[in-house]
Amino acid sequence: MQKTIERFIKYTFVGTATFALDLLLLVFLTDYFKVPYLPAAGVSFLIAVSLNYVLSRRYVFRGSLRSTGSGYLNFLSIAVLGLLIVLAGMYVLVSLLGLPLLPSRLIVAAVTGFWNYLLNLFVNFKVAGKH
Repeated sequence: MQKTIERFIKYTFVGTATFALDLLLLVFLTDYFKVPYLPAAGVSFLIAVSLNYVLSRRYVFRGSLRSTGSGYLNFLSIAVLGLLIVLAGMYVLVSLLGLPLLPSRLIVAAVTGFWNYLLNLFVNFKVAGKH
């Protein structure tokens, strides 16, 4: 149980850091380059999630049973599903409900972060229950 809690704390730390990058890129792309928010959210998410993979593999899910290349492809597959949640959630919250961009992204992040953690723990890195 201790290892599970430690792993989740590390994942939360890595996720928070890469999510901060995601938000910075989102603001940069929308405010400075005037990229529409949905493509900007997609680009910023994919960049941040790629960095998340590198950090997660090194610091969170050590002892993974997958090779780096295979793990990254699986990580990206999970991320694409997460991206669909991000884009759909952003569309609903911003375009349909009229909520501001950054609070909407924070709400959507809570859902995708939990989703990504569980899938990576049990499906991709396959280290659940291992020390």
